[in-house]
Amino acid sequence: VQLVESGGGLVQPGGSLRLSCAASGSIFSISQMGWYRQAPGNQRELVAAITSGGVTNYADSVKGRFTISRDNARYTVYLQMNSLKPEDTAVYYCNLDPGLASGIKYWGQGTQVTVSS
Repeated sequence: VQLVESGGGLVQPGGSLRLSCAASGSIFSISQMGWYRQAPGNQRELVAAITSGGVTNYADSVKGRFTISRDNARYTVYLQMNSLKPEDTAVYYCNLDPGLASGIKYWGQGTQVTVSS
């Protein structure tokens, strides 16, 4: 399974970005998808996740500002980020968890999001 992220970039505080992550296989449809981020010197943290059935959960720091969604026909998951803050600056990674007994999960290569004036 390959995951390809896009949509990162430089944005001013208060601005918006939409990240996309396209998966290469139909296993996407049965998998939980997540967005994680990692800032320099910090551990990777969960930002938002969505189950195959569309149930979502968010980190407290992004609730009300970020929205995760998925398009099973396009094997794509999105992260709409509004009201961005400098502390949102990080590399954002897409994660696919098919729920296998082996515990294997898949990661994208990451996309940089920088919030700065």
